Amino acid sequence: MLLNDDDWREFFDSFARDAWRFEAQPTYSMPREQENVARFLRGEGKPPGHNARWHERVRGYRATGRSVGRVRVVRRPLTDYQRYQFAWGIPGNIEAGEDIRILDVTQDDLGLPLTCRDWWLFDDRRIAHLNFRPDGTQIGRDGYDGDVAPYRERKRIALERAVPFEEYVKGLGPLS
Repeated sequence: MLLNDDDWREFFDSFARDAWRFEAQPTYSMPREQENVARFLRGEGKPPGHNARWHERVRGYRATGRSVGRVRVVRRPLTDYQRYQFAWGIPGNIEAGEDIRILDVTQDDLGLPLTCRDWWLFDDRRIAHLNFRPDGTQIGRDGYDGDVAPYRERKRIALERAVPFEEYVKGLGPLS
């Protein structure tokens, strides 16, 4: 089932307990982020209210007892987008209440499918695929009606091997 903007928001917001993302793209070409990525790469400061809409949503979920988390897959060296994400995006997301962990697959992909697809798992029973072109441009989202067991297993492996974001970045040095 194709999830356009309104359908996607409804599909996403209807989770009862937890929303969890497997985030594997080395870069994302999201139109609303391009200027901020460019500012980061030029060494400019982060604008006030950066990612505020997502932070408000995460706080709202947390206020109703729901959780949001993700495992961010990386392979060193980090891409410019990942450095931007680590410096400007992820810290605010964590502050808002999102649990973000890093899975470094530089040495071993752990048998996880690291393709042009990210996905969300809602309440361990509903899947939404996020489809991307190789350049990181999102080309669609769709609800998945198949067996969720392989996704639960991938989530288990990812969480077992990932480390908290703060722990991972300690050894990275400057991101800009």
